[in-house]
Amino acid sequence: MFISDTISINDYDYDLPEKSIAKFPLEKRDDSKLLLLNDEGISTHIFRDIPDLLKKDSLLIFNNTKVIYARILFRKPSGSLIEIFCLEPAGDVRDAQLSFQQKVTSTWKCFIGNNKRWKEDYQEKVFNYQDKTITLKAERKEAVEDAWIVEFSWNEPTLSFAEVLELIGLIPLPPYLNRNAVDSDKIRYQTIYARMKGSVAAPTAGLHFTNEVFNRLKKERINVDYITLHVGAGTFKPVSTEDATEHIMHHEKIIIEKQTITNIIDNLNNNIIAVGTTSARTLESLYWFGVKLKVDKDACTSFNISQWDAYAKAYNKNISTTIALQNVISYLDNNNLHTLYGETQLMIVPGYKFRVITGIITNFHQPKSTLLLLIAAFIGEQWKDAYTYALANGFRFLSYGDSCLFLKE
Repeated sequence: MFISDTISINDYDYDLPEKSIAKFPLEKRDDSKLLLLNDEGISTHIFRDIPDLLKKDSLLIFNNTKVIYARILFRKPSGSLIEIFCLEPAGDVRDAQLSFQQKVTSTWKCFIGNNKRWKEDYQEKVFNYQDKTITLKAERKEAVEDAWIVEFSWNEPTLSFAEVLELIGLIPLPPYLNRNAVDSDKIRYQTIYARMKGSVAAPTAGLHFTNEVFNRLKKERINVDYITLHVGAGTFKPVSTEDATEHIMHHEKIIIEKQTITNIIDNLNNNIIAVGTTSARTLESLYWFGVKLKVDKDACTSFNISQWDAYAKAYNKNISTTIALQNVISYLDNNNLHTLYGETQLMIVPGYKFRVITGIITNFHQPKSTLLLLIAAFIGEQWKDAYTYALANGFRFLSYGDSCLFLKE
């Protein structure tokens, strides 16, 4: 398949009743339902039993990104609110981890809610820290696409920007939940293995995992490893064009350790299961980086996968997954690197051939979304059977909802 093909987004629509959307998580993470789809059909399970459904020696790849308290509310003297939603670093420091460590000032690309009411030079928010009164200022700079560059500054040099956000920021719940965040969301809208700060949305397939499930995975000889993809707000952007190939996919930052890539190569003869669509996109993007290194080594100087690289005739050379990933290892060795940093815009749509994963653990996704297109690419027209079954059997949908395990033999 190449991008000259058209994909009607209306073919990936379904009726999602409001009552099927989970507004809050279950009391226990691993009490959620699990829909299994494999060669034997569709069946219902409980998530905590997932180790029994996976083959021994399978490798699960988790996204260890951590959701930041990305929403900051500024109240004007008139009483109206300005909301600033931090998306990604935009100043001289573009690495998320380094940007969070900045003191006194930090510049970010942001969405601004109620922007028309922002008439002042800057917005100001006062808060207490220990025995001090701290003032955070937000100065709006230039517009960038549908967002703005905002420079934050604060008058306490011991505080990092990460600490400022943790003190006054709000957890960025998905807009379709249509409710304000509560204290419990700080814990529950975060995986238990979250480590790398930088996402404005949770990799929700991982929300079901508990320490008990991890212990059982180890007992059943199922291996685990981690990548990082910082989830951007674009993950919630619906496909608004009738032809899905006209949709502009969002960019997301990726971090992968060399040892993880080696581990993936060593397990290519076993089942490699992506925990979430973010892990799936990362692993498939990794393959295409290896292909680009093979086909166009001189021009390929960084890990950057464009929206349609996977469908370009120039890169469809039937290069094996092993060779592609070994190319990435060689790239790291040649550049004396132990960690691969990059960015992906890869859009996985029906017709895509998966090169790395043989299974995916995921939640139920919105109609007409890029996430649903990815699932349809993986299991084909069976996505309709799975979603119809889930709706008929009381499964809970979207971020705080139930889960799926899709396996390919």
